[in-house]
Amino acid sequence: MGIYEEGTGSPLVLVPGAQGRWEYGRPTVHALATSFHVLTSSLCGEPGCDSFDAAHGLDNDVAQVVAALDSRGIARAVVCGVSFGGLVALRFAARFPERTSALILASTPGPSWNLKPRHDVYAAWPRLFAPVFLVEATRRFRNELAATFPARRDRWAVTAFHVRTGLAAPVSVSLMARRGRLISALDPAADARRVTVPTLVVTGEPALDYVVPVAGTSAYTQLIPNARHVVLARTGHLGTVTRPQEFARIVREFVERSTRKIA
Repeated sequence: MGIYEEGTGSPLVLVPGAQGRWEYGRPTVHALATSFHVLTSSLCGEPGCDSFDAAHGLDNDVAQVVAALDSRGIARAVVCGVSFGGLVALRFAARFPERTSALILASTPGPSWNLKPRHDVYAAWPRLFAPVFLVEATRRFRNELAATFPARRDRWAVTAFHVRTGLAAPVSVSLMARRGRLISALDPAADARRVTVPTLVVTGEPALDYVVPVAGTSAYTQLIPNARHVVLARTGHLGTVTRPQEFARIVREFVERSTRKIA
């Protein structure tokens, strides 16, 4: 398993979204590393990572988080999951509370999230429908990027970052499709009810997240005792990457406050 790590301080594990490659969250890693010792890796099945066993589903990636901590001799860490990665972080916190100092769920699919009918079709034949999905995704994020970056040059900079990352760390549409189908088979509400650690739920604005409804993500605050919800202004689903410094500030302040309460 290939682990990328950066920064010093309290350990934090960052679990990426359904695209699978940690490199797309590089701005988030850099921002969090100013306050934490960040460990991250791509999801199971990606190059350099553990293989994916269909019989174990989400637990493949949970086991990879455990292995990352064990490899560095870390007993407890903040576990932060972005989008699909939030479901991995949620399962980890539910099963290993003694190893979770805090849980961060960023734009995580809610307990009732399911693929839309057309996305079910895309997932059944991912290679065939990859061009259609790419066009749809581009249109989906256009309004969000315009709200986050009023200046066109800033939007082009973000686009250029994703193009460069896509060339260096290509996304597997087949693995993305498998993760999308996996979400529909999960019961994240059951995991959420078992979480006992301090939890922060971060979303974008409801009108700007075209991937995961904010109302669904914020439902975790009703399932996890004392969970807190914070909105990352002027963002939708991409806020951890498009406003990484603000996201890192929110996480840092939450962890510091939670630590003081426990102490």
